Amino acid sequence: MNRQIVIVDDQIEVRRLLSSIFEAKGNSTKCFENGDDAIAHVTAYSHDIDLVILDLDLGANSPDGLEVCRQITEQGKDVPVIMLTGHGTTEDAVEAFKAGAIDFITKDPYMEDNIDLSTKKVERLWAHVHERQRLEGEVASLTKKHEELQASLNQRWKIVGDSPQIKETLKRVQLVARVPRPVLVLGERGTGKELVARAIHNLSDRANRPYITINCAAVAESLLESELFGHEAGAFTGATSQKEGKFELADGGTLFLDEIGNMSMDFQAKILRVIEYQRFERVAGRESLQVDVRVIAATNADLEKNMREGSFREDLYDRLAFEVIRLPALRERVTDVPLLAEYFLARFAAEVGLSVTHFSADAIKVLVGYSFPGNVREFKNVVERAAYSADGSEVTKSDVLRALPQSTAPAAEYQDNTELPLDKRVEAYERSLCLQSLVNSGFNQKEAAESLKITYDQFRQRYRKYDLGKEKK
Repeated sequence: MNRQIVIVDDQIEVRRLLSSIFEAKGNSTKCFENGDDAIAHVTAYSHDIDLVILDLDLGANSPDGLEVCRQITEQGKDVPVIMLTGHGTTEDAVEAFKAGAIDFITKDPYMEDNIDLSTKKVERLWAHVHERQRLEGEVASLTKKHEELQASLNQRWKIVGDSPQIKETLKRVQLVARVPRPVLVLGERGTGKELVARAIHNLSDRANRPYITINCAAVAESLLESELFGHEAGAFTGATSQKEGKFELADGGTLFLDEIGNMSMDFQAKILRVIEYQRFERVAGRESLQVDVRVIAATNADLEKNMREGSFREDLYDRLAFEVIRLPALRERVTDVPLLAEYFLARFAAEVGLSVTHFSADAIKVLVGYSFPGNVREFKNVVERAAYSADGSEVTKSDVLRALPQSTAPAAEYQDNTELPLDKRVEAYERSLCLQSLVNSGFNQKEAAESLKITYDQFRQRYRKYDLGKEKK
């Protein structure tokens, strides 16, 4: 003990005796004759007090020791109390413990020894209290850190938008999150399919369980089986030890299968079996493993077209399509562009320490006028490039034009330049639309023509007129 010990007794000789005992051991003491004074002191300085030694009978001008003990312990100050009595009975001891005392000692020739034993008990008690406080502090610190990381995670996976299309998407995300069934997320590249998958996981009962992702297009199919199902040692050359696959790692949580449309028909059959029965074997394994995994799949492929052409299994589609969420392209929700621009600008500025705070009205017009074939992913990169080159607190139109792909920036500038003649502005806009259609189709002129709802010959005329062939890299 190294804090204060409070002694409450109506007999001065007892106070002196106890005070000398504790001070000889290096403790400070504070003595009171009256119980009310002791209560007031403990209330005010409880954090500096290690122990209260309290007499049962404090005389006629003071509340008795039981009442003083009750008032001290009821305040929840965690101050231990040892009761003293000159002629205590078993009933007195019972009442003392009910009042909150941790020990009950009789004033007799052995009182000093008994107090020594009792104070050692208090020291052990305080050791436990301090350890508990330390652990509570660690828990509070870890909880705060977890909340900060969760807030950061939620911010990273935040779906931004106020358009009717995004509101409908969020509504369906919240609805399906509660139901532990597969979800299929469809949309062009860069529309935020993984954002939606993560949101579904975070809003589900599995939020604190594993969330595992794999891009099926990024792994050769010869390795995909091992990646998803794991393998046993010796399963193939280089397999020196057992490996857990993505399904095993995601047990109890969620597995996000990105670009599922790239799988062969044979491999689709294996995925269907696992989703259906939640059982699989590692490569070269004999044991059948049982898991509980929610699958969310995504692709930018046209699965309905693929099914008609026989390159995607209808039964797998049916199994995945408990809920199908189709994400709109950014050009289909242009009202979200200003909101997204400010959101990505604020994040980027905070991340790299920029002083830029907003876009000019002309800069927003350019962003709204460009269709962003790469959708929100491309949009984010353009915003960050524009913010990086900005001089001052405002991102200008020139900053945005420099940040756009060079092949489309001139068209965007023409489109927004009201000083040009009408025919030049129309031509610039037409060129921009044709080029964007080409980019979206991977420079397939036939598909570009179809997306613009014009004939192939009409598109070829514009292709030659605007010299679009030079834009292919």
